[in-house]
Amino acid sequence: MEQLIFEKSSAGRVGYSLPKPYAEEYNPTDTIQPKLLRTTSTLLPEVSEIEVARHFQHLSHLNFNIEEGMYPLGSCTMKYNPKVNEQTASLPGFAGLHPSAEEEDAQGALKLMYDLNNCLKAITGLPGCSLQPAAGSQGELTGILIFRAYHLDRGDTKRTKILIPDSAHGTNPASAAIAGFTVVSIKSDSQGRIDLNDLKAKCDDQVAGLMLTNPNTLGLFEIDIVEIQKAVEDCGGLMYMDGANMNALLGIARPGDMKFDCVHINLHKTFSTPHGGGGPGAGPICVSERLRPYLPGPIVDLEGDMYKMVTPEKSIGKVNAFMGNFGVFVRAYTYMRMLGPEGLFNVSKNAIINANYILSRLKGTYEVPFDGFCLHECIISGNWQKQIGVSTRDIAKRLLDYGYHAPTIYFPLVVREAMLIEPTETENKQNLDGFCDAMLNIAAEAKNEPELVTNAPYTAPLKRLDEAGANRNLNIKWVASQNN
Repeated sequence: MEQLIFEKSSAGRVGYSLPKPYAEEYNPTDTIQPKLLRTTSTLLPEVSEIEVARHFQHLSHLNFNIEEGMYPLGSCTMKYNPKVNEQTASLPGFAGLHPSAEEEDAQGALKLMYDLNNCLKAITGLPGCSLQPAAGSQGELTGILIFRAYHLDRGDTKRTKILIPDSAHGTNPASAAIAGFTVVSIKSDSQGRIDLNDLKAKCDDQVAGLMLTNPNTLGLFEIDIVEIQKAVEDCGGLMYMDGANMNALLGIARPGDMKFDCVHINLHKTFSTPHGGGGPGAGPICVSERLRPYLPGPIVDLEGDMYKMVTPEKSIGKVNAFMGNFGVFVRAYTYMRMLGPEGLFNVSKNAIINANYILSRLKGTYEVPFDGFCLHECIISGNWQKQIGVSTRDIAKRLLDYGYHAPTIYFPLVVREAMLIEPTETENKQNLDGFCDAMLNIAAEAKNEPELVTNAPYTAPLKRLDEAGANRNLNIKWVASQNN
């Protein structure tokens, strides 16, 4: 007889009870076609309720989370999500509202979206906004589709190129390519910023626009932004800003003042809504006056004392079902209103201070590829350690033994053995010192006991894995083992 092997299963053990049928003669299978009835085992474990509860509780402790420790992932802004955000998103009037409700029955939700739009406009300095995109990457695609619509509407059909720095997030060239454009890479200079000469050499009458992250993915502000914008404008192109790093700019600088035409904003990064695991997320876009007619609709507007859903006259169409991820809007709006303008300014100020503190403590022990101050994230390199046989990957794995999540590694690609560290504003000095002490200890281990680092981790649920084999032979389907 076939026996299934489960960790906690025991034959005959149950964790549920079902009510008896109202009539003894009633048999639920009488109403099901015979061909639909199972003829084989369901292959499910037989366990009690308490065993199930303990199993999933145990799994939750194996999963690192922001409430357990610091997430120093560069360009990801894995900040703490205040619990009040969850409380407001769970209010019955928000959580229970049907997305197809009539406008007159959804005035509270529409007002929140209208006010959120206005908050984002004020923060970015741009007059148009759409909340529809469900992620930063979709915000990018939406913005580039708007660029295309703008140029085609003017009869300018030769605009086939999008300029993108070589330090950009990988979604930038992907979004441009999906939208039908040819991607042209712009080199970084020795200081980690756009090479102005290379940019100007590639600005021609085929350029539809430039996609630029500012501060860039190296955590550096593009100090030549005025000259960059002029070069793109002079050749007839538009300016797109990847807003993944808005955590550094709140209350300090606005994309609109830098003359960007479009920016996407990651509500799940900058404004503290849940992040990771594939969602939920939201990547609203804000645009300049000349691009407002092309925004995806509907957009909430106020007509008299009623909030209405309207579609811009030259809209590119919907990019998401209904109005977007409304629960994320509630969380982000709560975060903004709880902090206010001064609080948001302090978010960026403290994020910048934290990143520079980490940089100052690690400089000299780890290679720092670019001189000067950074903004909300810093870039260091394990190149010195690599020369004595310890790679950045080894350092990241050893960091797990110290109780810290690893930073972003091997990105951006323009830095060898890169480690991109973003502490966010939510970590205090004690936490930053703990992280820096761990990094300094690992550097000492790499020098004195390299095998200790190259064989890490030791305390994780799984030890060092065959990453190349796992990538080449991906297996994400679990199948119960059997004894015959």
